[in-house]
Parts: sequence; structure tokens; C-alpha cells
Amino acid sequence: MAKAKCKFVCQSCGYETAKWIGRCPECETWNSFVEEIEQKEPTRGHIGGDGQAPQPITSIAPLAGTRLSTGLKEFDRVLGEGIVPGSLFLVGGDPGIGKSTLLLQVADLISRDHGKVLYISGEESAHQTRLRAERLGKLSPELYLLAETNMAVIGRRITEMNPVFVVIDSIQTMYNPELPTAPGSVGQVRECTGHLLRLAKNGSTAIAIVGHVTKDGNIAGPRLLEHMVDAVLYFEGDRHYSFRILRAVKNRFGSTNESGIFTMEEAGLAEVQNPSKMFLAERPVGVPGSVVVACMEGTRPVLVELQALVTPTCFGMPRRMAAGVDSNRLNLLLAVLEKKVGLQLQNQDTYVNIAGGIKVDEPAVDLAIIIAAASSFRNVHVDPSVVVMGEVGLAGEVRAIHRIEQRIQEAVKLGFSKFIIPRGSAKDLAKFTGVEIIPVENVIEAMEIVLGG
Repeated sequence: MAKAKCKFVCQSCGYETAKWIGRCPECETWNSFVEEIEQKEPTRGHIGGDGQAPQPITSIAPLAGTRLSTGLKEFDRVLGEGIVPGSLFLVGGDPGIGKSTLLLQVADLISRDHGKVLYISGEESAHQTRLRAERLGKLSPELYLLAETNMAVIGRRITEMNPVFVVIDSIQTMYNPELPTAPGSVGQVRECTGHLLRLAKNGSTAIAIVGHVTKDGNIAGPRLLEHMVDAVLYFEGDRHYSFRILRAVKNRFGSTNESGIFTMEEAGLAEVQNPSKMFLAERPVGVPGSVVVACMEGTRPVLVELQALVTPTCFGMPRRMAAGVDSNRLNLLLAVLEKKVGLQLQNQDTYVNIAGGIKVDEPAVDLAIIIAAASSFRNVHVDPSVVVMGEVGLAGEVRAIHRIEQRIQEAVKLGFSKFIIPRGSAKDLAKFTGVEIIPVENVIEAMEIVLGG
């Protein structure tokens, strides 16, 4: 018998080398290489047929069947109005954020409307999963549980049952007995995902797999894992707050600009019909440093409260802290305030926060950050009926933003009547009557209008 060869594989990117090295030359991660024994590669099946001849694309019949509607509109929105039969998608998120709860609810809803659903748990026993389902009130007779980690057994059960939907919780606990490495290693994750991919593509069963994340927030395992699946969803949120956001960073069957918003309640995850109202529910009135900004969560406008606190520093180096916005962006905007407006912030600590724990990463909040910081520094409050939005450049100009009409429409529904917007976005807004829309060209003009003087 030939002697088995050893290799070292990077757990972050899957890079292979013949000897152990401290730093991966591909992803530059330290101490990420693990030893794997090279075995004869397991026999792989074909996707979509066995040895078929090439066909003209026009002669291939379209995929039969419609999308599986889960009944959770926020979940369907992210995937593109439902789950495509025969698709494989990945759901990642921090531990305890609610991934298993979300997929158990989805599995229960699909089993009630579309047929058999198989929930496979590699981290809990069937009795533990039953207790969680009982607490959530998700006890459908068509929802089947299986506590198993062996992919050979799992593949056989899926083939025998032929369910419409399968949940794998989680992919890091699964293992292929033909590989000698431990569950969760690069080779095991890659091979198990490939096995599930073939099961999904050779039939009509849709499969959802749960993936652990690293401390950096990325899916654990090789990056190849994200390339193999049809969709990658991230379930985000703060444990100290009840709301959760589901985002799509990859979707072969829909848009990646959608997001779903939920709240964690005693009976599980509930959809949020009006997120803007929820985020502004406890907004203080007449307090310096508080500004309302309209941002976009996918294609949905959401109004949030941006707060800033500027106070004299007790140390030689002022502190700059941001929660919910990019801290580097905050430093850039404070530099614009010092250079272009003349505010002396060199000896001032500056703290910026998005109330409610939501994270905003679009440039439309730039002008709101500047107005909130100046409001706190001057101790002048902002009119509570004002919504501020716009991107700010290094020259102090206020640049145009997209979807301005949708942002204003959402704000009008909640009773706001005055809008500070970029001049480049002030086109075709004549249909808004009964509200005051003020276009501005630079931050100085915006501060004079909102804060006066």
C-alpha cells in the first residue's frame, strides 16, 4: 500500500503547502495551517445528470415549479420572493444571534404549506431540538428531526425521504467518513458542502446550511464554501438589542440589495413592519447632538437617530469613538469640520452612535454626522421635524445620494416636514407638497440652515 502523503492547508482560504509555514502567503493570516493526510479523493457524482452531451441553451427546459414561500415576508424578500427548489444557501452569524431559531421557524412554515421538511442537527439531540420547537410553538407533523453528523447517513436519509427542504445545523459539525480529518477542518467542510451541493442539484430539494463565523465576522472555513453555494446570508444584530437584520451578500436567484428586519421575542423571531418607527420610538426632543437621517437597508428606506457627543478631553490626545458608523469615516468628517468650517475640535473628545444598535455603512449619513457633532459642540439642538442626508467630500461639498424620493416618502409618513438634501439630488421632487425641501451645496450652508449662524 502506498504511503499516505501529508499536506498543510490554510483554514482561512484553503491554500495548500507541502510544509507548515507561519503566515499564509495568500490571505496573510498567521498560524492558520493545519495538517491533513492526503487520501484517494472520494468519487464525486455529476450535477444535473450523468455524462450528458452538451445541449443548446435554448433546448434546456426551464426549472419546473415555483419558489417556496416561507410565510415570513422578510425572509422571502432577502432570497428574492422565496426559496428556489434545488438551491443550496448558507446562513452565517455570531453564536447565539438566532440562526437556528430562524431556520427552525422557516422549516416549520414550509412543512405546513409545501410538504416534508428535514431538520438535521449536529449540535443538539433530537430531544433538545424538540424542546426548542415546543417553546417556539413550531410542532408541525411534517417537520422531521434527525441528530446526525455522518454525511453518508445524511445523504441516504435525504434520498429516501425526498423532502422539499433540508436544514443542516451546522456544516462545521458534519464529516465524511472517507476523509481521515476531524469535523470542521478545511477538507471536511469542503467535501461535505460538495456532497450537499450534488444532492440539491440532482433533485428538487432546497438545502440551507448554517455556518459558524470567525471573530472577524466571516464564515469559518475556506472561502471556497461561499463560492459553492447559491446564496450567502448573514444574520446580524446586537445581543443587547432585540432586533436582527438578515442580509444577502450573494444571491444567484435574486438581488443582494435586500434585507429583512426581525425582532427577537419570547415566541421566536417576529417581522418588523415599520422599522423606522421602532428605531425612533425613544428619540429625545430638544437635545443637542441628536439628528434624524434617512438611510437605506437594501431597497428599503429606514429612518434612524444619529447621536453625537463632543466634550473637552482630559488627555492630550482626543478620543474618537463610533458605534454603528465607520470610525475612519468619523475621523475624516471631523477633519472637514476643522478645516472647512473652522470648529476647533483638536481638544475635544467625539463620540457618535446610531441609536438602537443598527449599523449604517452608506455615505448618506455623512452630513448627519457633521450636523450632530456641530450641534453638540455648539450646544444647539436641531429642529425635531428636520431630516438630514447627504454625502460629504473632502472639500466640504455635499454630494448627491441615490433613492432620495423613497427616503423622503418614508420620512413624510412619520410626520417629518423639513429636509436638508444635496443640491445634486433635488430634481423631480415637485410632487412633494406640504413639506420644505432645502437643497444645499456645502456643509457651511447646511449648518447655517439647521443650526443658525
